[in-house]
Amino acid sequence: MAVPEEKNNLANLAYAALKRDITEGAFQPGDKLLMSGLKERYEIGAGPMREALSRLMAERLVTAISQRGFRVAAMSIEELKDIYFARAQLEAMITVLAVQRGGDEWEAGVIATAHTLSRVKEVQNTDEMLGVWDNRHKAFHYAIASGCGSAKLMELRETMLDQAERYRQFWLREMVFSGEALKSKQEEHRELIDVLMSGDAQAARQLMFEHMMNPIPIITRILEARGLA
Repeated sequence: MAVPEEKNNLANLAYAALKRDITEGAFQPGDKLLMSGLKERYEIGAGPMREALSRLMAERLVTAISQRGFRVAAMSIEELKDIYFARAQLEAMITVLAVQRGGDEWEAGVIATAHTLSRVKEVQNTDEMLGVWDNRHKAFHYAIASGCGSAKLMELRETMLDQAERYRQFWLREMVFSGEALKSKQEEHRELIDVLMSGDAQAARQLMFEHMMNPIPIITRILEARGLA
């Protein structure tokens, strides 16, 4: 019998793997998550898998079917707009604090991560392009937010990013694999950096809010085209 620490490790593995597959679209909204199939797919026992499912229910990625197991949670345009609005408001507020509190080291970090992000165009493999751009894009926005000086706001920011991730994945694939969209996003980032470095906190707030809201029409179109909303 597995000791508690081993069970916890297995539950963490199950949680991370299943969450990744849900957010990246390996499971579609409404798909049944049968325990037998999950155990076989992830090679993890029922106990840790149930714990993982419970955690994903708390994050609203999974729903329970009365006495009949679990399903991947539905997606909707209403939820998309609500999550993105809340996230944009939070990110805009954090940006104001970062501009007001961030010093030379913060500015250097923002510029460095922006430069690294701009170099992703040199990656040739499409799968690598997706992963590398996404990681560097997140690092760029994290560098901006980190200047706010509040650990609690940064924790809340991670929670909101987590809630948006399943919707965000649709936008990510649409944007990264389109040269025109990628160029437009790079221009947005350059404009954002200019405003951040100017020290105009309110202008940075407005620009960040708009930047965070921009994916909504793209994601809405994809959801409608796929019959998911």
